[in-house]
Amino acid sequence: MNEPVLVINCGSSSIKYALVPAAADQPRLTGLAERLGSGDARLKGVDSRGEAFTRDLGDAGHVEALAAILEGLEGRRPGAVGHRIVHGGEQFTRAALIDDEVVAAIEATSALAPLHNPANLQGVAATRALFAELPQVAVFDTAFHQSLPPRAYRYALPEALYREHGIRRYGFHGTSHAYVSARADALAGIEGGWLTAHLGNGCSTAAVWQGQSLDTSMGLTPLEGLVMGTRSGDVDPGLHAHLARELGWSLERINDVLNRGSGLLGLSGLSNDMRELEAAAEAGHAGAALAVEVFCSRIAKSLAALSCALPRLDGIVFTGGIGENSPRVREQVVALLPHFGLALDPEANRETIRGHEGRIDAPAPNRPALWVIPTDEEGRIADETRQLLGETAR
Repeated sequence: MNEPVLVINCGSSSIKYALVPAAADQPRLTGLAERLGSGDARLKGVDSRGEAFTRDLGDAGHVEALAAILEGLEGRRPGAVGHRIVHGGEQFTRAALIDDEVVAAIEATSALAPLHNPANLQGVAATRALFAELPQVAVFDTAFHQSLPPRAYRYALPEALYREHGIRRYGFHGTSHAYVSARADALAGIEGGWLTAHLGNGCSTAAVWQGQSLDTSMGLTPLEGLVMGTRSGDVDPGLHAHLARELGWSLERINDVLNRGSGLLGLSGLSNDMRELEAAAEAGHAGAALAVEVFCSRIAKSLAALSCALPRLDGIVFTGGIGENSPRVREQVVALLPHFGLALDPEANRETIRGHEGRIDAPAPNRPALWVIPTDEEGRIADETRQLLGETAR
């Protein structure tokens, strides 16, 4: 398929989009429709000349916003639509051509991702209405991690909770881990064993061997695992009962605090933005310094644990907004893993920022490599969409 793919990431009040051409040397059109349904909705993005624009959308909903997005594609008609769907449960191990049956299956999985799947389905419904003639493909965050063995995905809970209710570890950020590990294979010229660290406002790590995820830090929900921007990551499972018993907190309040009031924001009491925290830590802010320290410590701890899943460790890949742009975080994480035999190149580490790809270690035989690889989730979704449609056309 030579036509571009329109990649849609739909939230409850926003639509992030990218028109991804088949040829890598052609420009992408990207943008975000936000504040949908609020009366001051707007569309902002970047055109084919690389120039930013903003357009008021009034009280637009998802359908109206998608129509505005279509008008802003400069006459370039997509050949297909690829949707980011957060949770595919156990049913979807790869991308799926969207029909009524697939929509029903995504709806059935919504209990596992109540903040994400219903919003994702709004985008599906709107694009199916606007682009009825175009094939629509669902690409799942969880699909890449469906290769986890039972020892990695099962919780030590009664069997019935897994068999009857699907309570297990699923993992997320699958398109990012899939993209950067495949890129690391290409750069190294091998199908290797990689520890990938997707570090942004949401954070997760994965152990990838020859293109397959063998373990990952997130679990049933995106709350498990690392310290994140506003999410706590791992806490004692008894914390919920303790807060309810001692403070009288409701389950809803506990959930809100762990998801929106914890992480870097909760530790620092200042911000969930790593750039602000690093600057504040340099200026002597104790909370900011603690937040950065805990953040890096949990990443190193996770990478060390996940290394147990790999037959061989060929290197670590940093990606995501923090992973790509914070030399300080990368340096602190590597320093906490001396038993891996890593050798950070300080100058290469400092210079590899702002979307640049690069190796940040001093290469040596039999020493794990350190890479910074900017993620491309939209590109991965477009690639999976093309691959599926190519297979169905045969």
